[in-house]
Amino acid sequence: MDEAPLRDFGSGLAPAAEGWFVVNVRDAAWLVNEAFGARCVFEADVPVVRGTPSEPVRFQELGITLAVLEPGKPSTLYHAESAQEGFLVLSGECVAVVEGVERRLRAWDFVHCPAGTGHGFLGAGDGPCVLLMLGTRPPGRTIRYASSELAPSVETETDSPREAYAAYPHWQRGRRPAGLPWDA
Repeated sequence: MDEAPLRDFGSGLAPAAEGWFVVNVRDAAWLVNEAFGARCVFEADVPVVRGTPSEPVRFQELGITLAVLEPGKPSTLYHAESAQEGFLVLSGECVAVVEGVERRLRAWDFVHCPAGTGHGFLGAGDGPCVLLMLGTRPPGRTIRYASSELAPSVETETDSPREAYAAYPHWQRGRRPAGLPWDA
């Protein structure tokens, strides 16, 4: 396997081809959203040339995201996926809502969600929360957005991300937030 070249997509570095690579979070590409905060996905968020036609470079088997949640802001809408996921709080505090149970989390708390587990996260405390989110991407993976009284959610259940997020702004390329652990 060859090393993937990294390219600056305007919001930081991301892979411009398939392959292995090393990138520091401070230099990596970030996405921002007024409703959901900021995140580093370590994948290209824009099409790159990899043959014909142009297509984004995505991890095929593993989803990995570093999310920064401000107090009171959610990471996503409440949902359940058909694949397992894991979440590790690296700094700050957040509230996990899992199957109707609220749990306050702080640095180094880990949450495991087996396939089909409803969940969502809200930033809490006095400053940003850095949350490492991991999930598998098996073929045929599905997602179900459900209503929750404890977390931001949809009014009507749906398995369409486009429908669930229709009222929210789209993710945009942006720079990483300042004042986080790697800035110290």
